[in-house]
Amino acid sequence: MMLSIAQNGRAALRLWRGAHDQRRWMSVRPPEASASSAIARKKVTIQSLQDMKTNKTPITMITAYDYPNALACSSNSLVDMTLVGDSLAQTCLGYSSTTQLTLSEMIHHTRAVARGTTHPFLVADMPFGTYHCSLDEATKNAIRLVQDGFVEGVKMEGGSEIAGTVHKLSSVGIPVMAHVGLLPQRHVAMSGYKVQGKSLGGAKRVMKDALALQEAGAFSIVLEAIPKELGRFITERLRIPTIGIGAGPWTDGQVLVWDDVMGTWSGHKAKFVRRFGDLKKERDSAVQGYVEAVKNRTFPNANSESYTIDSAEWDRFLKDEQ
Repeated sequence: MMLSIAQNGRAALRLWRGAHDQRRWMSVRPPEASASSAIARKKVTIQSLQDMKTNKTPITMITAYDYPNALACSSNSLVDMTLVGDSLAQTCLGYSSTTQLTLSEMIHHTRAVARGTTHPFLVADMPFGTYHCSLDEATKNAIRLVQDGFVEGVKMEGGSEIAGTVHKLSSVGIPVMAHVGLLPQRHVAMSGYKVQGKSLGGAKRVMKDALALQEAGAFSIVLEAIPKELGRFITERLRIPTIGIGAGPWTDGQVLVWDDVMGTWSGHKAKFVRRFGDLKKERDSAVQGYVEAVKNRTFPNANSESYTIDSAEWDRFLKDEQ
């Protein structure tokens, strides 16, 4: 019996070592858990976001579409919110419009982002068509994003016409971030991506929509592509935090698309976008360096980047193959 236990123990140890060795030699192996990599910040909540507005502490939000993006956002304690934006339709999936993104595709990406998210409050866009339906269907779709996509809140574009849906979702415990001004999901109906609220009527409409969505229960609201004066006025009038994107410097917080921040997006650069990095240049340079090294056979290096076999074993192999 004792021998059997010892044999089983050795077998288990061999299996563990085999699995460990497989991980060791993987080119992309899971990272080792490290206490030093943890960010010393409590989980951001709706209350802490509200406190930031009260204390006039700027709120930071950035989009993320996958696990690496989420890790990057979570690696900085100054990031308050992570948004899985429907802009992933263009930046990740190659679609021409956010309206082509499906709920299943969104959930696939939110699950990946959720796995890499720690302290930031995680919000996801509800794709086009998933909340422009009956209240029951909209609620069902939002619940899928929470249960299957692991998000903490959902974002919806629209004004007073979606107030009933915002109220319904809020009443069943699903936090809703509203979105007024330029509505990318409606770019066709709006005849393009145009600044909103530049006329008296337009400004009044944006203000009315923002108030209606606050009263419906939205915990925050995105203000996109509106005059800076209007962004400031709405922020001062609302009790809930405002997040600006092209709404001037006086909103409670700001959000930008990941690819705009990193400088990897090659498409149109909006006036409000500031590129804080130039990863496209680094990416292209790395690709060029790699393919050149392969073509001229300087990669991999025979000594520092290659494995070898014991010479006696190799001689035996050659002898057996003769």
